[in-house]
Amino acid sequence: MNPPCGRCNKPVYPTEKINCLDKYWHKGCFSCEVCKMALSMTTYKGFEKKPYCSMHYPKTSFTIVTDTPENLRLKQQSMLNSQALYKEDFEKNKGKGFSVVVDTPEMQRVKKTQDQISNIKYHEDFEKSRIRSDAPPPENRQEDEMQPPNPPRFSQPVGQMRPAAVAPSGGGKRYQAMYSYMAAEADEVSLQEGDLILDVEQIDDGWVFGCNQRTGQRGLLPANYVRPM
Repeated sequence: MNPPCGRCNKPVYPTEKINCLDKYWHKGCFSCEVCKMALSMTTYKGFEKKPYCSMHYPKTSFTIVTDTPENLRLKQQSMLNSQALYKEDFEKNKGKGFSVVVDTPEMQRVKKTQDQISNIKYHEDFEKSRIRSDAPPPENRQEDEMQPPNPPRFSQPVGQMRPAAVAPSGGGKRYQAMYSYMAAEADEVSLQEGDLILDVEQIDDGWVFGCNQRTGQRGLLPANYVRPM
């Protein structure tokens, strides 16, 4: 049996049947409820199981509730009820969420011990941080470890002055500075790493005499700061 049309209630045959909005329609009956414009499955918009076009689709609107004296009274009554329930729940649960710890002598002793441990830990951390701040940067420490110590000056009896270093005759050996050195005495020569030293002569186990080609200065040099070429 053929179902009735959703608009004209006449039987709808399979060749012209449109199944939409839980109803069956004739192709000519499937139109907008307002303007009667013919619709299709891609152009209709359903509202309460009725087809509409985009222009006449019902707009949903919100109802504005006026603050009448009765509504204001009900609102105030609801707030009072909420406050009453809150106070009632608070009184019921009071004392259940936490417990009061009595400040007994044992608790005072434990607290004092914890304070002492905290103070000791603070001073240890402070000393460690101070030592770290006083230490030179890693690159400076590496240079200090690599750079040899300065050799001792010439040994001499107490009360006697060290004789001035005398320049040896020319034709000495050629040395190269391995490290930088800052002269500590007037008869010494400062070095920079890579400097070429000419006419080098051995003075003793710790010192040599030579001329710095870069500066032209002649004098004593630490023997462990230079190497022969």
